[in-house]
Amino acid sequence: MRVDSAPRLPRQVQQSRAGRAPNGASRPTMGNSASRSDFEWVYTDQPHTQRRKEILAKYPAIKALMRPDPRLKWAVLALVLMQLLACWLVRRLAWRWLLFWAYAFGGCVNHSLTLAIHDISHNAAFGTGCAARNRWLAVFANLPVGVPYAASFKKYHVDHHRYLGGDGLDVDVPTRLEGWFFCTPARKLLWLVLQPFFYSLRPLCVHPKAVTRMEVLNTLVQLAADVAIFALWGLKPMIYLLASSLLGLGLHPISGHFVAEHYMFLKGHETYSYYGPLNWITFNVGYHVEHHDFPSIPGCSLPLVRKMAPEYYDHLPQHHSWVKVLWDFVFEDSLGPYARVKRVYRLAKDGL
Repeated sequence: MRVDSAPRLPRQVQQSRAGRAPNGASRPTMGNSASRSDFEWVYTDQPHTQRRKEILAKYPAIKALMRPDPRLKWAVLALVLMQLLACWLVRRLAWRWLLFWAYAFGGCVNHSLTLAIHDISHNAAFGTGCAARNRWLAVFANLPVGVPYAASFKKYHVDHHRYLGGDGLDVDVPTRLEGWFFCTPARKLLWLVLQPFFYSLRPLCVHPKAVTRMEVLNTLVQLAADVAIFALWGLKPMIYLLASSLLGLGLHPISGHFVAEHYMFLKGHETYSYYGPLNWITFNVGYHVEHHDFPSIPGCSLPLVRKMAPEYYDHLPQHHSWVKVLWDFVFEDSLGPYARVKRVYRLAKDGL
């Protein structure tokens, strides 16, 4: 485990401080996989709401960072063109080399594009006053991914911020089936490999929503792009793009952020930041505590949040390596799909 904080509480102390599940039954805490049979249920609000209020009261200048990132659209354009060039280059490549470059290069680019879509979902490209432009830029960034998902991501990601860890609301939290089954090192490794499928299918099981017009348009545009690439350059470029997404979002160094962000490496902490060099190609998604405190601040400005209010962040546990995060997730008994904080929310009546 790579976190900077006080040492992990002894297991006996953790168990003595364990909360209770909603049905009142006592729950084990972060013991081995066989002894943990539920999530970490809490009855407090997410910490980001109060911290945001305190920071804004002390440092109102942070509000000036709540502005669009003018470079985001150009970064997206460069990444999409990069993958189109790669599609042309892999046309006659041997299959083994195609898969190698899909993992080593295409996986990084496509994962970076999904994180650009994440930033765009917060209207980071053109601001809240140009919602349509943001939605269509996300659809454009979606093209090399091979399957339509940008519009659906936006729809569910709002709930992840508003209802962090919310039972039946935050689809970022694994299901009970995942927690029960993926409890050994081999199974947790398989879970990491299959992450793209779980992230795609989990919303349909946990919190299904009606299909929106934007999702239909996203699908039509994506299908048209896929057909065009296949007609122009054949099957291998399409396999390259799909492999880039599946491999880059599965067991890949960048995918460590999926686990690093919210899995409970230390009891009492449900969001963690990573300040390492992989932020350079992931739109600063590693600044995740800062992001949840200020989701309207684009990734490019999140380091300034930490710089302006260091006393709120420097003492918090943080990760130093996403690869080490993946290693610990697989081999530490205390970690697994159940190692997530959950809470029950009342649904807000006002929609976003």
